[in-house]
Amino acid sequence: MVNSSAAAQIVAESAMNAAGIVSEWGESRFLIKSEGSPDPVSYTYGKTTTYLDEDGKPVDVSVVKTGVPVTVYYTKVGDSMVVSRVVVRKGKLAPTQEIERKKTTTTETSTDR
Repeated sequence: MVNSSAAAQIVAESAMNAAGIVSEWGESRFLIKSEGSPDPVSYTYGKTTTYLDEDGKPVDVSVVKTGVPVTVYYTKVGDSMVVSRVVVRKGKLAPTQEIERKKTTTTETSTDR
């Protein structure tokens, strides 16, 4: 026999993670666009969400904004994905190329004999 309070209780699944680019940042939720998904996925966050860099050092929440690559650690609660930790990743920049430029000057001299 299942009582109504137990049936109403929301059961959380195990913690998961996802990586992508923040495509929208709101007051209590944000969207992440990942390479493998055609549409952004919505995540919720709150006062207990922590924000870290790739080295595990705390960063201010203001670092997380549209266009920033992140990995989120979340738990699915009902239909919501509740984020416990956001890791701000360094952007993958194209390697810079140094171009060596040489200027060659040719001088011709002729002597009339």
